[in-house]
Amino acid sequence: MTSTVSPLQPSPGVSLGTDPGAAADAAVAAILDATVRPAARAPRGVVVDSPPGAGKSTLVVRAAQELVGAGERLMIVAQTNSQVDDLVDRLALKAPGLSIGRLHGSDARPAPEALRHPNVTASTKPADLLELDVVVSTAAKWQWVKDVDPWRHAIVDEAYQMRSDALLAVARLFERALFVGDPGQLDPFTVVGTEQWAGLSYDPSSSAVVTLLAHNPAIVPHRLPVSWRLPASAAPLISTAFYPYTPFRSGTGPGERLLVAGTRPDGSAVDAAIDEAAEHGWALLELPARLTVRTDPQAVAAVAATVRRLLDRGLTAHSEQGSTPLSPGRIAVGTAHRDQAAAVRAALTALGVPVDSTAGPAVTVDTANRLQGREYDVTVVLHPLSGRPDATAFHLETGRLCVLASRHRHACIVVARAGIAGLLDEHPSTEPVQLGVTVKFPDGWEANHAVLAQLAEHRVRL
Repeated sequence: MTSTVSPLQPSPGVSLGTDPGAAADAAVAAILDATVRPAARAPRGVVVDSPPGAGKSTLVVRAAQELVGAGERLMIVAQTNSQVDDLVDRLALKAPGLSIGRLHGSDARPAPEALRHPNVTASTKPADLLELDVVVSTAAKWQWVKDVDPWRHAIVDEAYQMRSDALLAVARLFERALFVGDPGQLDPFTVVGTEQWAGLSYDPSSSAVVTLLAHNPAIVPHRLPVSWRLPASAAPLISTAFYPYTPFRSGTGPGERLLVAGTRPDGSAVDAAIDEAAEHGWALLELPARLTVRTDPQAVAAVAATVRRLLDRGLTAHSEQGSTPLSPGRIAVGTAHRDQAAAVRAALTALGVPVDSTAGPAVTVDTANRLQGREYDVTVVLHPLSGRPDATAFHLETGRLCVLASRHRHACIVVARAGIAGLLDEHPSTEPVQLGVTVKFPDGWEANHAVLAQLAEHRVRL
């Protein structure tokens, strides 16, 4: 996770102690005022830090509606085609009166969900979409758009996943922008080494938001203070471990969300872990300490068995949104590596569990990178450090653990081998301190210990 060491505060009048709905509404109102009705000489950018499930997508839709309602045309920048398609779908559903353009590459056909709406027009040519209210595309596509008049307003979604060089390539297309993103997620991806730019003010691999704030000290980030996804059992830990400068609270209180099993436990450790998670929101299903290959067969089998029993026991999720059975589509498995995800898929398929199927609801199995921004009722996580002989920078990356631990609305079950705390103590952070580099706080070592301390209270040994 990359965070600037700055005195970030709630929007005026917003307190973590107030009613969550009122706090969220006040924060959104302040953000919309700064975006749609900027004060004289206000900075050209508005930055919004959003914790997991705080309504980031809803904010983007509302900001788009208000800007268009004020007579503006708008461009929206997202980071992946799936994010663009999700945004187009949301915009078209929530604002059917808007004319929406989906700008795409010749080799990237938009998803059917984005094209099913009569107010959506897709094209590979910007000229076909210029007169529409809103045009949405990826940063990679926008950088090739030329010979058009700049838009007065832009929205950059998932801005913390955007590299600063990508922002530089598209900044010529707009005059003002709203940057919305989650500072606790994974850093922008790059396939080349970044040491040569470390500490430089124009580091192209740095987050677009970090670079923007470094060069525009007048911009004071807003923040969304309430997570509507994370339950009361999870928000305090995620806030403390991953968002120390931008604390938030859950939109629900203790006991407002329940997981109720339809059948009694069979006495196994797997069922005990499920019951622990249903009651407390967390469970650690711990295997004996052992150094293993990355696709640890016993850990993979434990993950698959847990998912199978979640479905077999007929759990029902009760929340402020109503009561719904826990279906395969509301369960996700998170891993650190693609080969681990592939092994879990194979194990689930052998147990008759539908996985990533287009034929109907299926359990999602994927890496932290691809689970960003997604939401489920229950998640089962294979801990990144389980069975490892060392704690590398990749496995200690704070954003990876944050994503894995913050996708659920009801419960998270972590599967891991014993000994992770000792492994962490044997591999303290030794990254060199470089002048000019934004402080990463908390580091992965500290965040892992915080999460392990919470999980230790809900340990079930296998």
